[in-house]
Amino acid sequence: MKETATGDPGPAPLPPAPGAEQYRALDFVNTTLQLPGGRSQELLDSPAAAARWLAEHDLIPADAQVYEPCTVRLRTLRDRLRELFAARVQGEPAPEPALRAVNEALAGAPAAALLGWDPALGLHRIQVHPLDRLVDHVLAVLAADAADLLTGPDADQLAACSSTPCRRFLLRTHARRHWCSVRCGDRARAARAYARRTRAGGPAEE
Repeated sequence: MKETATGDPGPAPLPPAPGAEQYRALDFVNTTLQLPGGRSQELLDSPAAAARWLAEHDLIPADAQVYEPCTVRLRTLRDRLRELFAARVQGEPAPEPALRAVNEALAGAPAAALLGWDPALGLHRIQVHPLDRLVDHVLAVLAADAADLLTGPDADQLAACSSTPCRRFLLRTHARRHWCSVRCGDRARAARAYARRTRAGGPAEE
């Protein structure tokens, strides 16, 4: 499939899918988009884009730098999480490579806060993430958030957007919610209306 052309801003950004305000991992898995017309959009397509997304989600400081190998690791975990989400939605067994990737991310960062000293604070606990471990921390946080979603009370609400070709996941906060956004809902309703007109032998276009 074709990427959105360089210099083409493409469609306006979609709002976060329902549930993304509770689970950063849900917003994370939705950073790859399928668009009408066979186009795709990658929101983590460069170190600068990845750094911007991570900073917006309070996962790294605003002035932190992200390098290409880190961006590749982020996209790899994202894709494995998408496999787990899809398996959960479809009622299928969790893919072993995806489980392994998530567990490696969970084990990749130290969980315990270190003991520090500051003249003003005295002895205190502090979570230290040297620059070379920052991505390990980010991956662990996102993997843990995804694991909480997949094993918690909201797991049964996890769904895939019903509007083709959208690939985003959402939480169905009420029974009638089938789409990740108003845009996808409008597109699905328009497609159904077109199909009804076609079956009835009516005009194909408005």
